[in-house]
Amino acid sequence: MGGAVHVRREKNGKVQPCHARRNAQTCPHGQHMSCTDRHHADDLRLGEPLCPDCYDYDGSVLFNAISPELWRRFTLALRRRFARLNGLTVKALREQVTIAFAKVAEYQRRGVVHFHAVIRLDGPNGPNSPPPAWATADALADAVQHAAAAVTAEIKPLSRTFRWGIQLDVRRITMNGDLTEQAVAAYIAKYATKAAECVGTLDRRIQPLDNLDALPVRDHARRLIAACMRLGEDADLADLRLTHWAHMLGFRGHFSTKSRSYSTTLGELWAARERFVHTEEVTHGRLPLFDEDTILVVTHWQYAGQGQSAGDALLAAAITGTSSGGHP
Repeated sequence: MGGAVHVRREKNGKVQPCHARRNAQTCPHGQHMSCTDRHHADDLRLGEPLCPDCYDYDGSVLFNAISPELWRRFTLALRRRFARLNGLTVKALREQVTIAFAKVAEYQRRGVVHFHAVIRLDGPNGPNSPPPAWATADALADAVQHAAAAVTAEIKPLSRTFRWGIQLDVRRITMNGDLTEQAVAAYIAKYATKAAECVGTLDRRIQPLDNLDALPVRDHARRLIAACMRLGEDADLADLRLTHWAHMLGFRGHFSTKSRSYSTTLGELWAARERFVHTEEVTHGRLPLFDEDTILVVTHWQYAGQGQSAGDALLAAAITGTSSGGHP
C-alpha cells in the first residue's frame, strides 16, 4: 500500500539488502528506486518511502480509515464461504458452529495498519461446546483465504476501491505443538504493543489550526497527517473523520476487538470488578466502594511550619544581590 519503502529483510539469519534491483528505474522525480543498504533494526529510514513524492499518502490514510469496514465484510464473507464448503446456509451453520474472532490492529513502520486475528471454531453454544467433526481447520483456512481475496470496500466520492493485500499468512496457533491459552495470549500480546507511535506520529489529537511544520514528527508521518487534514476538509468524506483521527493516520478503529462469543464480554468483566470492590474489605491498602454521600477520612493534616517569610526574602535578596522581582 502506498509504494516502495525501506525495509529490513532477513534470510537464514542474515540481513539482506533493502531493495537491491539490478535494473532499477528512476522515478519521475529523479529518484533511483533502489537501496542496497542492509538496515539495522533501529534504522530511522525503515518505513520511509524510497521516493516520498511517488508515495500514495492519500491511499495509505484512506485504507486505514476503511479497514474496519473491510474487516466487517471479511467476517461476513468468511462465514458464507465456510457454510458453502460444508453444504449449508449461513443460518444452518449458526445452528451447528460458532466462528469466533479476536483481532489486533498493528501499525507497520510505513504507517499502514494490518490485522492479526485468532479465529476459532466452537459448537453452537460457544466455547463450552466442541464443533462438529466436519468443521475442520483446513476448511476454515480455505474460507479465510477466499474471504480475504474476495472482499472490497469502496470510497465512492473518490471512486477508490480498497482490498486486503497479498500478505496473508494462515497458520495454527500452538505452543510446543499444543494449542493453549498461553499460546493464544502470546500471539495477541506480540502485536498489541505496536501503536502509531512506531511510525513517528503523535499520541494526541491534532487541531486544524496546528502548524504541521512545527510538529515534532518524522517527515513521513507529517505527510500522512497532512493527507488526513487535507482529505478531512472534503465534506463528502466527513463520515471517515480523517481530521479527528489524523494523529492515528486515519485509523479510527479499536486496536483490539473480538466477537461476542469469543470469550467473556467487557460488561461481564466490569460487573465482576464492581462486585469485587463492593465486597472487598479494607485489606492490603484497598478500600471498599462507598455511597456517593459518604464522607471518608483517610488521613489527617498536621501543621509542620510556614515557608519563607517577608523578612527571610529581604535577607536572601541582600545576600544574593537581587531584588524581589528577580532582576540584578
